[in-house]
Amino acid sequence: MNKTKWLSWLLGIGAAMEAPVGVALLAVPSPLATLLLGEPLSGAGLIVARLAGGGLLGLGLACWFARSTPIARAGLGVAGALLIYNIVASVTLALALAGPGNQALLLGAAVLHGLLSLALLGALAARGTQLNR
Repeated sequence: MNKTKWLSWLLGIGAAMEAPVGVALLAVPSPLATLLLGEPLSGAGLIVARLAGGGLLGLGLACWFARSTPIARAGLGVAGALLIYNIVASVTLALALAGPGNQALLLGAAVLHGLLSLALLGALAARGTQLNR
């Protein structure tokens, strides 16, 4: 698979992963937090979760549309944003393993975000070397 198609495919995976979680955080943030973290949300936590849900929905939609032009400046920007989000998500979920949450789900989500981070980093690094030629 060439590097452009690979980055397009990774953006599609990002859209498929992040948009549904964003919708879930908007619609049912407390049950989702209870499932993953072992504790319900209330008060300010509900507001922050819904804000995060809106951000994830927006990131997912941006990834979906950037798939068609992954090497354009905007597409590379979306890929970079997805990379940063996945690094933060992987580290945060790994740190949450010390808490009362569902260890299997937390570990799986942390590993999934970590793998997507590594794939994005590789695709963007390869793309960068092509641009410098």
